[in-house]
Amino acid sequence: MIKSFQKNRLCVLNIFIFAVLTACSSDPMVLGEDPFAPTVFKEGKTTMPLNPPNQEKLQSFYVSVNTVFKFAIDTSSILIGADGVTRYIIVMTNPSGQQQAQYEGIRCDSYQWRLYGTYEQGVWKPNPLSEWKEIKLHTPNRYQAALAQGAICDFSAQETSMKAILRSLNPDKFTGELQPTNSSGVMGN
Repeated sequence: MIKSFQKNRLCVLNIFIFAVLTACSSDPMVLGEDPFAPTVFKEGKTTMPLNPPNQEKLQSFYVSVNTVFKFAIDTSSILIGADGVTRYIIVMTNPSGQQQAQYEGIRCDSYQWRLYGTYEQGVWKPNPLSEWKEIKLHTPNRYQAALAQGAICDFSAQETSMKAILRSLNPDKFTGELQPTNSSGVMGN
């Protein structure tokens, strides 16, 4: 009987030790990780679009009173990435009517943008010098700022709802001639 009692006690002790070790193994402090340390951004893989900008899905948007170009986003190209990057095709039209299309991304957490490639002669060409750049607020053709403030970002966080982005780009009110209603006056010069 004493042997049986000691065996049970040893079994209970082993279960307790296993439970404590299991609990500690998931504790970041025990693992030597700082739960308050800043996370390092790791960008996901970006592939160039397969198709040219969809002319039927181009949505004009307001940039600033000083811009000389017209800007439109291909709403069918918007990709909300799990890595925190929202990617899209932008079409810029100069005053003489010539267009240029680019594939870009915006990071809301750092307020940066990146040019992945351009659409030239019917083919998407990757940008070999692509790097993250600060979004400029006080330049005439500051379309990345307009997109970030008007639709893609929710303050410094990525907007994760495609419905919310499309609603912000409302074709009845955000047509490139009007300041969007969700900008709180931030989108002027």
